[in-house]
Amino acid sequence: MTDIVQRGLYVEEFVVGARYRHSPGRTVTETDNVLFSSLTMNTQALHMDAAYAATQPFGQRLVNSMWTLATMVGASVSQLTQGTLVAQVALSDISFPHPLFAGDTLTTETEIIDARPSSSRPGQGVVTMRHTGRNQNGDVVATATRVALMWCRPEGAPA
Repeated sequence: MTDIVQRGLYVEEFVVGARYRHSPGRTVTETDNVLFSSLTMNTQALHMDAAYAATQPFGQRLVNSMWTLATMVGASVSQLTQGTLVAQVALSDISFPHPLFAGDTLTTETEIIDARPSSSRPGQGVVTMRHTGRNQNGDVVATATRVALMWCRPEGAPA
């Protein structure tokens, strides 16, 4: 019997231009929004106060955008970086072009932009990914570019 261990990808396994559709999606609840906002000390009334949010342009509470970003990155872990990540290096080009609300389902996909060996860290490499989050209607609710320091395939490891 062969043991198979779930893991992310080594640098050599990333293909520039490949697009990963992560599953399952995540339906956000009011509890997620209030708890995340509270835990991160973000008391913005647009996340916490339904009566106030009802008087604002979207007419209801907005899901904390940092929850959206964290959940997009988290959705990619089991497929791309579980056990193969050394460290996150950067997040950039982050945008939230459409609001996310409690009851919406966030789905995430990741496109590989670049993958290369590190010039200063033997056995490691740098992978650049573009995460895109959509709601259940296909509206893009968030995008972010992420740079990760990843392990290269260990010698003798199966391809």
